[in-house]
Amino acid sequence: MPAASSSRPPSTPERGPLAVDAKIRAVVFDVGRVLVEWDLRHLYAKLIHDEAALEAFLATVVTPEWHFQHDAGRPLDEMVPERIAAFPQHRALIEAYRTRFLETIPGPVAGMEALVERLAVGAIPLFAITNFGAEFWAQFRPTLPMLDRFADIVVSGVEKLAKPDPAIFALAARRFGFAPAEMLFIDDNAANIASAAREGWQTHLFVDAGALEAELVTRGLL
Repeated sequence: MPAASSSRPPSTPERGPLAVDAKIRAVVFDVGRVLVEWDLRHLYAKLIHDEAALEAFLATVVTPEWHFQHDAGRPLDEMVPERIAAFPQHRALIEAYRTRFLETIPGPVAGMEALVERLAVGAIPLFAITNFGAEFWAQFRPTLPMLDRFADIVVSGVEKLAKPDPAIFALAARRFGFAPAEMLFIDDNAANIASAAREGWQTHLFVDAGALEAELVTRGLL
């Protein structure tokens, strides 16, 4: 569906922290690799001790691309049996994806809990747009109290829309109640940042909490 229109020209990822002309009224975070660490290796390095075998498994069996199907809304009851049928020798490892997924998320990204708290104390409305499977989200959400500070979170697996599809940004703008140009979207994925910028959002390509803090200070949000 079409994104909400804006009278300002769309921002671009390259403008970065210098794009301070429009007043930011809300801050919108990605979750994985922005608020919390995430990598399939956090789980599978516990189960596959040979580095070459680990990399081969993650490149061919439980891959980021296969995982993304769950982010986009495909149920685990379809994905997991299908993958086991394709790689029966790895049955136990594939089952671990379903039963031990939270071990891929070891904890918050350094410095991010403090930044979220500072924004919340400053009465900045906080939201998130995350590519996250619905079944895993139900397990994960209660483990991260930081998210209690967020007014709303758009979850790709629930909506069956995933970044960088522009439709998820249009949905988020309607849900959050702010124009795209009034929101700062923070994500570690350049494709997601580019898509949001084309829809008129202001953006920050996340590297670490220190760089984000500097931009938030520049924008008068901290």
